Amino acid sequence: MLEFEDVPDLVDPVLIAAFEGWNDAGEAASALVRHLSEVWDAELVAAFDPEDYYDFQVNRPRVAVEEGRRVLSWPTTRILVATETGFDRDVVLVQGIEPSMRWRAFSVELLELAQQLGVSTIVTIGALLADVPHTRPIPVTATAEDDTAIHRFDVEASRYEGPTGIVGVLSATASDAGVPTVSAWAAVPHYAGGSPSPKATLSLLRRVESLLAVTIDHGDLEESARAWERGVDELAQSDEEVAEYVQSLEEAQDTAQLPEATGDAIAREFERYLRGRDDDPGGRP
Repeated sequence: MLEFEDVPDLVDPVLIAAFEGWNDAGEAASALVRHLSEVWDAELVAAFDPEDYYDFQVNRPRVAVEEGRRVLSWPTTRILVATETGFDRDVVLVQGIEPSMRWRAFSVELLELAQQLGVSTIVTIGALLADVPHTRPIPVTATAEDDTAIHRFDVEASRYEGPTGIVGVLSATASDAGVPTVSAWAAVPHYAGGSPSPKATLSLLRRVESLLAVTIDHGDLEESARAWERGVDELAQSDEEVAEYVQSLEEAQDTAQLPEATGDAIAREFERYLRGRDDDPGGRP
């Protein structure tokens, strides 16, 4: 069950959710929610009881020393509220780890909280590994499952079929409940997906700005994105095969039709990525 703090009355709140793990290549999605919580000074209002949804042998608790004593922190999902966003809506942020079990109950419980808070729109965020070059803008595709959200956000209908993560389950649950929901996914270069990708986080941030028609403080993301790109440049240049591969990706994406940047192409990459992960559903990207 969710453990609540006092929640203020919110103004037309939108919920933005991301989860660490299978849905979070390059930690791009979870880093976006962390960034939003920092720039908006979001306050914690609720947290899931980790006993209900997490396998502690998969996501272990951590021990830290705070003010001279040892403290345990448990894997969970936290709900934060931002009321100083700089635009005319408040924001509910969902920041957590993909649950180990009882996904339907988790999604229903989260949606019930969203409805209690008056949430009228849900934006889910994810990132996948794909055959895209790090030297070009990170592609972000946005889709929705119902006509209301498709027209409101001017996005494509979701046509993906195959295994999914908690982001897909939450999106479907919200859509079935009649809550307009849009999902944005960044395509992270698979050869550089083992470390955090601030460039992908920045691309997701810009897509959220576009979807919600708002301006959000980028903080140091642009500088971090440039540093990340320089680091991957050095990696590619140190290996002839990787350099040739990156060049081939650049040439493909620079063609007149930009096939790797289309929604259909990214959807195909998503399907290939998920099929590859299906043998290891508990793994991280």
